[in-house]
Amino acid sequence: MVDSTTSIRMVNKKLIVPNQVTIPFISGDGIGPDVTAATQSVVNTAIDKAYQFERKIIWKEVLAGEKAFHQTGEWLPQETLNAFSDYIVGIKGPLTTPVGGGIRSLNVALRKDLDLYVCLRPVRYFQGINAPVKHPEIVDVTIFRENTEDVYSGIELEADSQESKMFLDWLQLQLPDSYQKIRFPRSVGLGIKPISKEGSLRLIQAAIEYAIRNRKPTITLIHKGNIMKFTEGAFRLWGYDLAESEYKDFIYTSRQFENTKKNAGITEANKEKEWALSNGRIWMNDVITDAAFQNLLLYPQDFSVIATSNLNGDYLSDALAAQVGGIGISPGANINYQTGIAIFEATHGTAPDIAGKNLANPSSLILSSVLMLEYLGWNEAAKLITKSLEKTINNGQLTRDLAQFVIGSTLMSTSEFATAIINNF
Repeated sequence: MVDSTTSIRMVNKKLIVPNQVTIPFISGDGIGPDVTAATQSVVNTAIDKAYQFERKIIWKEVLAGEKAFHQTGEWLPQETLNAFSDYIVGIKGPLTTPVGGGIRSLNVALRKDLDLYVCLRPVRYFQGINAPVKHPEIVDVTIFRENTEDVYSGIELEADSQESKMFLDWLQLQLPDSYQKIRFPRSVGLGIKPISKEGSLRLIQAAIEYAIRNRKPTITLIHKGNIMKFTEGAFRLWGYDLAESEYKDFIYTSRQFENTKKNAGITEANKEKEWALSNGRIWMNDVITDAAFQNLLLYPQDFSVIATSNLNGDYLSDALAAQVGGIGISPGANINYQTGIAIFEATHGTAPDIAGKNLANPSSLILSSVLMLEYLGWNEAAKLITKSLEKTINNGQLTRDLAQFVIGSTLMSTSEFATAIINNF
């Protein structure tokens, strides 16, 4: 039974958040309970301090993963999905994806079943962490990864299966030129990669509105459209069309520039970008995926907001996180900006080898809770946690995963790290 007095409502695309709000949470598998307990202690104390006990989160545990399977026989009970729908905002620790049996990834299932079409991954550096690049401090990028399409929602046909043979027979009869592109048709596994106009536009629109709201200078569409012209190439074209038709007062695109100056070089393009930025416009451009990986390493300052498809976003978000020290300090959120439903999550795995040993780094989930507080509009508590986390890390108070690379650091357990953050408020 949903308590209407402590539940969030969505009115005219705006969240109405009571001072005492129920937040469903999944503690997670492996190290999940360790990092969840640490996160809740930090969040509770920050809210008390920021609002003098006038606001409060009522934590409501819901089940998924191994704990759910042991208690209910289901990996993802319908009751859990209902709770996230009813209470709108939730948070989760890492979940195990069971091997075999055709069971979907639980994370993918949550995103698809609740239509959480944006995977939001902000990546930045914290002073005091030993990162593998020379200047990690210039990395400040927010990735908008489409969450519900691409190969994660694709159709796969196993090699030599009856379904595969039927499809190949149809392809050979109806589209013989396409069939000829398959080099080894007798032993080929097949996949269909769906990318729709509607799915692309709502993701890119979320990225644009985020950039406008947060005064970000650039939006980059990352794609492999030079090869996959009608999926990722279409993603690029739809993005430009949206920006140029509905956001022309806010955005100037590289396509507009290229259309007016067909033979312009890089120098002229950079001048045009500087003109757009100096006149209060956001500069939108596009980069092919393989070049984007290179450029994010060489010129991370050229990126601020990225909009990309599902598989590209999966690769890019983890690779970019590695540049600032790893996914252990990277937050994540899965959001539907139309319904308001959002689940904030740890971006790392379950690390079963250290489960229950009070050794895990809770920073990813703590930073995801910061995103959650910002989403609720509780910015004072969010800023309090962020500043304290910055101070704690810069003081060299680190969990094992980070301390091993920082000479002179103070090794802390999961709970000790949470206490250090609280003490540094």
